Amino acid sequence: MEATIDFIKKIIDNLNGIGFPFLVFAIGILEFSFGLYRGKWPKNEKWVDITSFALSRLAVQPVVAYFSLRFLPLILPDAKNVFSWVPFLWGFIIIAVADDLTQYWYHRLHHQVPWLWRFHRTHHSASYMGMAMASRQNVIYTIFFSQIYLTAALVYLGLGIPTIAVRVIKSTITTLAHSSIPWDKPLYKYRLLNPIAWVLERLISTPATHHAHHAATTDDGVGHYKGNFGNMFFLWDIIFGTALISRKYPKAYGISHYNGDQWTAQLLWPLFKSKVEGSELAPNGPMVRIENDYEALAKRDKEKAKVTSGIDIVPVFSNN
Repeated sequence: MEATIDFIKKIIDNLNGIGFPFLVFAIGILEFSFGLYRGKWPKNEKWVDITSFALSRLAVQPVVAYFSLRFLPLILPDAKNVFSWVPFLWGFIIIAVADDLTQYWYHRLHHQVPWLWRFHRTHHSASYMGMAMASRQNVIYTIFFSQIYLTAALVYLGLGIPTIAVRVIKSTITTLAHSSIPWDKPLYKYRLLNPIAWVLERLISTPATHHAHHAATTDDGVGHYKGNFGNMFFLWDIIFGTALISRKYPKAYGISHYNGDQWTAQLLWPLFKSKVEGSELAPNGPMVRIENDYEALAKRDKEKAKVTSGIDIVPVFSNN
């Protein structure tokens, strides 16, 4: 048994150390190959995506984990490895539920509490979807992210192997759900695979359900940014009544009234404020800017068309 656990630990350590970064790199290559960012990745948004990814993985998470593991022995000196006796499977199940359920509510509150929305707004401001979106967050939002502290505490308590296993699987699911690669479409297209789709889309986040959460409008019957909050498990949205499953993809992403807030403001608000008038991140800006999604989206794309082509184009949207 001990040899089996050591073998599993080596696999998990390799996935956590090499496997996941390789997966992200591979998805990134595929997305670029398919032209995801062509004409959609201006310099400002590029800085937001790259810097938020680097800060999260190379600064915030390691620093928080380091100080947590230095602090925990001081307040819980007798608790080190106290749960090391818990079987891997039970540890995995308990951690997966606790970790993802707390994140569901953390995420949901940042959509429903106006003051908190501005810390999460960066994650929704891009007018495209891609694997980089998974870590596109305001730094303060990331610092108070429960997963970092929970992971450090569980490792200290002796649940390191199941904790890292959950992290690897969850990171993979959330990255694939944000990706521009619609890997779930074949499940809807072929009748033989429909039962698998029915179960999968209710259990975990898929591109269709999570892309709907990033839609720029709800007017098309597909977008659902007021729901579909699940990260690893979409099951929470089913349980708490915030789910919308359409099996369709939005035609436009982002925030309908977004007008290119500076990357420094998006990453470090309220330390840095936006210079865009009327933005939620601007000095004295509204906590939540409310307006008709369809009209604001049409205006946004019209202005974008003027800048990129010099031609005045009014976008047309479909309701199907």
